[in-house]
Amino acid sequence: MTYSSSLLPYNLRCLGEHWLAVSSSGDHIFLDDAEAESLRAGDPQSLPLSTQAALKSRFFLRSEPESLGSARLLAARRSARHETLKTGPSLHIIVPTLQCAHSCQYCQVSRALEDNGHTMPLNDLYAACDSIFDSNAPALTIEFQGGDPLLRYDLVQAAILRIVARNEVEKRSIRFVVASTLHQLNEDMCDFFKQHQVYLSTSLDGPASLHNQNRPTPTRDSYQKTIRGIGLARQHIGKDSVSALMTTAQISLKHPEVIVDEYAYQQLPEIFLRPLSLYGFAKRNQTRLGYTLNQFQMFYERALDRIIEWNRRGVYLREVYASIILNKILSPFDNGYVDLQSPTGAGSSVLVYNYDGYVYPSDEARMLAETGDTSLRLGKIGTSLAKLQESPIQQSLIQASLIEHSRDCRTCVYNPFCSPNPVDAQAQLHDLYAPASSTEHCQRHLWLFDLFYRRIRQADDNLLDLYYSWAQPDSVGE
Repeated sequence: MTYSSSLLPYNLRCLGEHWLAVSSSGDHIFLDDAEAESLRAGDPQSLPLSTQAALKSRFFLRSEPESLGSARLLAARRSARHETLKTGPSLHIIVPTLQCAHSCQYCQVSRALEDNGHTMPLNDLYAACDSIFDSNAPALTIEFQGGDPLLRYDLVQAAILRIVARNEVEKRSIRFVVASTLHQLNEDMCDFFKQHQVYLSTSLDGPASLHNQNRPTPTRDSYQKTIRGIGLARQHIGKDSVSALMTTAQISLKHPEVIVDEYAYQQLPEIFLRPLSLYGFAKRNQTRLGYTLNQFQMFYERALDRIIEWNRRGVYLREVYASIILNKILSPFDNGYVDLQSPTGAGSSVLVYNYDGYVYPSDEARMLAETGDTSLRLGKIGTSLAKLQESPIQQSLIQASLIEHSRDCRTCVYNPFCSPNPVDAQAQLHDLYAPASSTEHCQRHLWLFDLFYRRIRQADDNLLDLYYSWAQPDSVGE
């Protein structure tokens, strides 16, 4: 009996002197011009046997007749990339208040300390806590955002106690996160957080000179108070109880190495090099605060090189954005990052219960509402999960995020890992169905995938080991 091979779906992209091919399972191979031409011509049999074997093992080719085991394995690999969408919303964000002590120029939503009109009523808070358990997800993350949630610690505490009490019956795996400046953190809060295994997330934009300029307070000591909060959390809750991320402002662009060094000096195990998100109030200041994608790219690569240098010195420091992309490329198990899911994770794997009494499909969607665009509201807090997910808005988000409905995405080599982002399209172009390639989301992630595929091809064994360690799935959901 003779065996032949036929091609399975794949896409190609030229990366300089090499071609990148990615199969529908998300596996990849680098090819030269002649090899890529043989694949395009539908003549894989002309390739060396070693290349044919690699193509078969990575689901570019299948044997004829195809074995049942191979077909099942391919189906399982494809399914694993959407596993986080199957159990229902697992990330639930509660926004108890928009009050904040900072006056950041690039802020998206927060209000001043004396503002009393942007705090969640207790009945809405309890309804949000109860609604979380409508999801069938066995593991639930509840994250408190703001503003600064610790300015209304009473609401945070009340929510945690209600969820813990309900979970005595539900028996879910619960993870609490409070995103805060940590300026209000005290020992009593730490004791409560330790008792209930609450993790803290804060913002650190670099050393004092940068952080205090980016995140000003009337007392001009934002950095000092945040560092004090980090130390207090480590002392009373645990050394791994707090993480940090930064926002790349205009003044950050010239100082990538200094910012990375600060994270190493503070012994923080990870840094998230986030671009400025032009949502909410930040969009109004775009001309003054914004910068080009090319400027961010130069900043990011310099910072990434510095992070790698620290790792080579024996100081482990993980870049979260790199981990998100590398997880897509190098791991068959998806970490569920909301913005890169098709159908969208917005409203499907994450829900936001806002102080205004409404439920939103993502953090970015509630930020849009602060500047008057309430088009992405799913319903009022207390509405059943079934009704929220059947709502016209949620169904439109799903349809707008389907790769097969996007001309730009159908033939994109990165479509096993990526998707249109309808929330971003609505924010940028006021159209959920705007062509994906016209959005900043698409342009940024196309560059990031290109960058890391190039770096993977050029990496030595030690660097590849680092990349694989970063690619392991974790809770990077939002």
